[in-house]
Amino acid sequence: MAVIRFTRDLPRLQEDLERTFFRPVGWDPGPSGRGVHPPVNVFRDDEGFVIHVEVPGYRPEDLSLETRDQTLKIHGKRGEEAPEGSYHRRERSAGEFSRSLQLPRELDPARAGASCKNGVLTVRVPLREEVRPRQIEVRAS
Repeated sequence: MAVIRFTRDLPRLQEDLERTFFRPVGWDPGPSGRGVHPPVNVFRDDEGFVIHVEVPGYRPEDLSLETRDQTLKIHGKRGEEAPEGSYHRRERSAGEFSRSLQLPRELDPARAGASCKNGVLTVRVPLREEVRPRQIEVRAS
């Protein structure tokens, strides 16, 4: 019979179970795995990267974005609503969040732009000019 030392063995067992059941082989979500708030989707289009961040209930003035080197930091703060009366159920949280995303070197964070619509913050980070494909004109000699 095996002895399980909860202080040392249980976290390792939990990691093994998560790796087996929640992560496809060869793919590790790292710190952006399940349960990280707010959830983000990052994808590439012809112009660069697009980042969608779920921020329902946040106004544009409640959100701030900052870039340093190749890191994009997204910060939000939502105040607590004062109800008329007492709570029967309270599930909406108040407070702050902060997410940092590492960007590939091919992107130019200095030219990033953002907009917020229907509870989704959209951040566009364009490709650097030197990595964009360019058309080369062929002339007759």
